[in-house]
Amino acid sequence: MARPTKCRVICRFPQTLEFTPTINAEGKDPVIVTVDEFETIRLIDREGLSQEQCCRRMQVARTTVQKIYDSARGKIAKALVEGLPLRIEGGQYQLCDGQNNLCGENNCSKQEIYHIFQKEKGDTIMRIAVTYENGQVFQHFGHTEQFIVYDVEDGKIVSSEVVSTNGQGHGALAEVLNALQADTLICGGIGGGAQAALAAVGIQLYGGVTGDADAAVEALLAGNLAYIPDVKCSHHEGEHHGGNCGGHGEHHHGDDCRHGHCGN
Repeated sequence: MARPTKCRVICRFPQTLEFTPTINAEGKDPVIVTVDEFETIRLIDREGLSQEQCCRRMQVARTTVQKIYDSARGKIAKALVEGLPLRIEGGQYQLCDGQNNLCGENNCSKQEIYHIFQKEKGDTIMRIAVTYENGQVFQHFGHTEQFIVYDVEDGKIVSSEVVSTNGQGHGALAEVLNALQADTLICGGIGGGAQAALAAVGIQLYGGVTGDADAAVEALLAGNLAYIPDVKCSHHEGEHHGGNCGGHGEHHHGDDCRHGHCGN
């Protein structure tokens, strides 16, 4: 019987999930780089870590990191040399949440986020967060400066609170929501990377929503919220990277790791 693949710890999802050549890309199958492969590229080539440091961050053996890293570089080279689209998705990974120091770093940025935004929640409470500005659903998730957080019990709103994001960039906003113990997010436009990050921590997304924030939550509770299931980013998240902001959120990738089914 084959040994189960061990989860690879990753700190964060990539901001952009697709890269497409500006010419002659139509009809070409994309090269698929997995999320854990992307993480080795980020840590070694972007952050300048050694493979030894990378294996400690990802909580796997050095030989495993070497294999993942070589695979990632080969795929990226193929996409660049042959002019192919590149997509980031799938893999065996567990998302570091900052609570249990999964990545092994004492100065993990997620630990600070978790301590700042941690918000207690009762066992019977459903928590809904909404991107917020002047009473309305703010339309650009990656640039939201406030969430309004609603606690719901027995189908009724029992409290609400406006929470500042304290200048956290869009790469950390999913982590802020996780620290707030949000079950659901209502927002306007949202990029594919953020969608994937929310899915990995079990936050249900209702995107493409407009109008009054209170009314949106009431509509959700009544079962008639108007939202867009395949919402795409409508601002400039990732546009200078040549990426497609939406439509490829990974609502299933990484689930086994998150629930502890990856093995040891």
